[in-house]
Amino acid sequence: MVRKLHNFDDWIDYFRYWQDSIGLEQDYLRSFKFEAKFGEQEVSHIEFGHYRGQRKWPTVMHIPDQRIRDALLNLIVYQGDTEFASVEQQRNLLQHAPSDYDLLSLQRVMTEEMRHGWQMSYLLCTHFGDEGKREAAKLLERRADEGERLLGSFNEIVDNWLDFFTYTQFIDRDGKFQLKMLSVSGFDPLSRSMGPMLKEESFHLGTGNNGLLRIVKAGKMPPEVIQRFFCKWIPTAFDLFGTDSSSSAHWAYVWGLKGRYDERDNPVEPDKSHLNEMSRGLYRQEIAKLVDRLNMFIPERERQLKVPELQFNRKIGMYAHQPHTVDGEPLSAEKYKDYLATVLPRPEDIQLVHDIEKEPGWIEAKKADSLLS
Repeated sequence: MVRKLHNFDDWIDYFRYWQDSIGLEQDYLRSFKFEAKFGEQEVSHIEFGHYRGQRKWPTVMHIPDQRIRDALLNLIVYQGDTEFASVEQQRNLLQHAPSDYDLLSLQRVMTEEMRHGWQMSYLLCTHFGDEGKREAAKLLERRADEGERLLGSFNEIVDNWLDFFTYTQFIDRDGKFQLKMLSVSGFDPLSRSMGPMLKEESFHLGTGNNGLLRIVKAGKMPPEVIQRFFCKWIPTAFDLFGTDSSSSAHWAYVWGLKGRYDERDNPVEPDKSHLNEMSRGLYRQEIAKLVDRLNMFIPERERQLKVPELQFNRKIGMYAHQPHTVDGEPLSAEKYKDYLATVLPRPEDIQLVHDIEKEPGWIEAKKADSLLS
């Protein structure tokens, strides 16, 4: 049963209950000053789609079509759901951080993710009436641990620090793409929400990228094990961009709700039937460069890391549940299950990661005060 909220203050009380229910006891996480933040509007008019050139919509009542309002509500709900899910996924790492620096980094990531969920809930409660309040309550009622979150990545287990750094490198990087695409939204409160969120998200990406670099430079974690965790997370990140030939992405663009990642820099009229594929391709190009950088510190070429091809282990889209190798080669259904065991983390790999993470020097050291510099 969804809790009935009368106003945003009711939601705040429910948020505090959610923090209690998932066991957030750290003083820093509980005392953080949560607030809705809005940046300056860079462009006052709608920049793409059918309503291009018209003034951005300051309230839902200014939106001319109920279908557009419904699609907007859905976009905000999905974004908010990811934020609270990530906190649920990461919270157990608070008990075994490799250093004060990493604990402070984790706490900052988690508080900023909660603030992003707070921001989306504020929009829902403030602009969407009773329906918005119901959806804001449901954001706090689904649980990643129970597999109830709306998108696949956010029901996976973050078990260890290799998981965490891989997650913040690849899953949060998808988040950057999504926030950038919403930053040009025709709904003014949503687009102005994105500037502060993107600034905070950049720290999360840096945490993942630097964490993986520190692991590779230390040389204690076998590249073959790191690769298995890449194979766990990266296909779920590809799925986050949505189905191929998506009608919802098409209409979100036509209605001016969600633009392209490079909307302001790309003068070419998009193929609106393949918007998700285009974003997914840009994302893959970006993460491939990051993996190439990691490989600079792995001298044995045959042990170097790689990004799985788009066909591997997908759960949505044209490749959903189709048997392909990491390199994109088709397999028989009979061989696929056994093949997955050779490329995804096994119980013994997870145990090995835990054992390595107990050893001194498994990750390159950083001082906590470097977070302030």
